[in-house]
Amino acid sequence: MKYWFLIILSFNTFAFDQTYKKWDKFLQNYTLKKGKQTLVKYSEIKEDELKELLSEFESITKEEFASFSENEKLAFWINAYNAYTIQLIKKNYPVKSIKDLGSLFSSPWSKEFIPIMGKTMSLDNIEHDTIRKNYKEPRIHFAVNCASLGCPSLYQRAFTGAKLEKQLSEVEDHFLNNKEKNLMKGNILYLSKIFDWYGDDFEKFGGPKQYFERKFEFKVSDIEFLDYDWKLNDAK
Repeated sequence: MKYWFLIILSFNTFAFDQTYKKWDKFLQNYTLKKGKQTLVKYSEIKEDELKELLSEFESITKEEFASFSENEKLAFWINAYNAYTIQLIKKNYPVKSIKDLGSLFSSPWSKEFIPIMGKTMSLDNIEHDTIRKNYKEPRIHFAVNCASLGCPSLYQRAFTGAKLEKQLSEVEDHFLNNKEKNLMKGNILYLSKIFDWYGDDFEKFGGPKQYFERKFEFKVSDIEFLDYDWKLNDAK
């Protein structure tokens, strides 16, 4: 009986933390709310602390991940995308824009540097080949953060499977009601370029126009897309 207890205790000790305590604490320590924008204190980030929390994402096995619920899987990938985006910036800091980390032939999102479950992935692999392909949840565009001022603000808490529906609703409302990103003038709707780039993801609502009409209960005659601000979301 004593040995079975030790085995169970050992298993529980090394089980993946689905509350993301380290990532949650990191976000609270290194982000700053300024108006409707969340900024990141890149200059203050301790690389050892970042490396330690990333090691938790890298420690998960395929078998353990397979046992997660769909919400738990989606929360994992959103958190991983945001955490590794911060790592990419921190490794190259100071930088004015994440786009400066690309080249003529390669974007920063195509860099393969993320070791998860036996693969070396890129941010594109996580967002497009994993999240968008497998989960069909348009609100992820308000949750994943590209380290730019034009993005929906980085959520200041870790996403969790248990709270995912509430959290996705919160980031959706925050982004849609931010008049620096989306606004109505007359009956013309001026939208973030996110709705131009990923309009197909909103097709279950009939597209971005119908999505906004249903969300805010007004009629839209036309849509125009705002310029995207690629400046770094830096709290310096």
